[in-house]
Amino acid sequence: MNLTPSLDAHKQVLLRALDPRDSKTLEARLPEIRSADLAEILERLIEDEDRLDSAVALLACLPVGRQASVFGHLPFEAQDAMASRIEDAWLSRILDKMGSDERADLFKVLGDDRKEALLRRMARREREALKRLASYEEGTAGALMTADYVAIPMGLTVSRAMMRVRQTAPDAETVYQLYVVDEHGRLAGTMSLRQLMVARPQAIIDELMIHDVISIGVDAEQEEVARVVARYDLLALPVTDTDERLVGIVTHDDAMDVVESEATEDIHKGMSIGQLEGGVSRVPLWSLYRKRVIWLVLLVFGNLFSGAGIAHFEDTIAAQVTLVFFLPLLIGSGGNAGAQAATLMVRGMATGDVGIKDWSKLLGRELLVAGSLGLTMALAVAPIGIIRGGEAVALVVAISMICIVLFGSLLGMCLPFVLDRLGWDPATASAPLVTTLIDASGVVIYFSIATLVLMGT
Repeated sequence: MNLTPSLDAHKQVLLRALDPRDSKTLEARLPEIRSADLAEILERLIEDEDRLDSAVALLACLPVGRQASVFGHLPFEAQDAMASRIEDAWLSRILDKMGSDERADLFKVLGDDRKEALLRRMARREREALKRLASYEEGTAGALMTADYVAIPMGLTVSRAMMRVRQTAPDAETVYQLYVVDEHGRLAGTMSLRQLMVARPQAIIDELMIHDVISIGVDAEQEEVARVVARYDLLALPVTDTDERLVGIVTHDDAMDVVESEATEDIHKGMSIGQLEGGVSRVPLWSLYRKRVIWLVLLVFGNLFSGAGIAHFEDTIAAQVTLVFFLPLLIGSGGNAGAQAATLMVRGMATGDVGIKDWSKLLGRELLVAGSLGLTMALAVAPIGIIRGGEAVALVVAISMICIVLFGSLLGMCLPFVLDRLGWDPATASAPLVTTLIDASGVVIYFSIATLVLMGT
């Protein structure tokens, strides 16, 4: 079994090999490393501004095709840093070898002067294609797609279509899925390379292609693109403009990158953290502080309502000090139940599993589930209530547990739908926000029940 050397081992060797006196070692080791791993090594070098020139020198040791591949794996910030040290002629050669989508992404991070300089070095057709791809709004299918696909005109025979595939395949992102277009460039059908290969050479592709093509508009949100690709298990999703002309495709790997990015963003929002530019290990300390402090400060003031609730029931607490023992247990249980319900709804809405139309059905289900959960937890905690304060306190704690868990679960379930209706991201219904709301509500519920049961006897 041939084990590939670890990335750290490669990194140490390459860092030592950056010494010009050891150029032979550098040349020998570079072909062994995959482009994605080499990009990570360059990224680590770029993080240290003093080693940026070393990163550029390392990139220069690669063939231009490999340079483009490595460049495409770098984060945008690293691409911008590298591009600032690369002359126009060199960067133009790298752009020429990059995929159309990666080329457009890199083009967007460059300054206006640099863009103009690079555009002047391109052929008119390539220049217009790049400007068109770079013009689409971020987060849409247009910004995600690539223009490197295989399109076959209608009316061709299988043998002529195969010739067309051979001509365009070297520059295509994928050749396993082929797209048939009419004389106006409109998407007419699709077929797999396997279908084309096993068909009779004189057969007409119009008779073989699938006419019911799954496609998406160029302005569709990238989350919808990822959902369609995952739902129908597509290798690539064709993208059309308002006139149904085929303008690009979104490949499966790009769609999965969107899924990862969106999931990470939702996780961050779920803990009241704003979207981070880059990984947590690379984001500046000030940015990390700023993204976390806003919600934390707001939630501090939210917790003041809990204190106000406790102050309002000072007489009840003074009469039954034992009640304080169960306060963290009750509001913590409600917060946990609410956070669970909110997480389930946010994720369900993100994947398209549930929508606003499902609210009433989900409300009924949550009532049954939350009620059962609250009853189970009440039965578990009642014996402790008897031990600590007697049967009356146990009754208060049990009733409060049911009410708080039920209220917390319903709040956690409904809040994402309310935020969605208001036009806000449902992921804002984060665990810290839900638990803060339930803390204040739980205090009022608990001591109100205690006052009615204990102070009224």
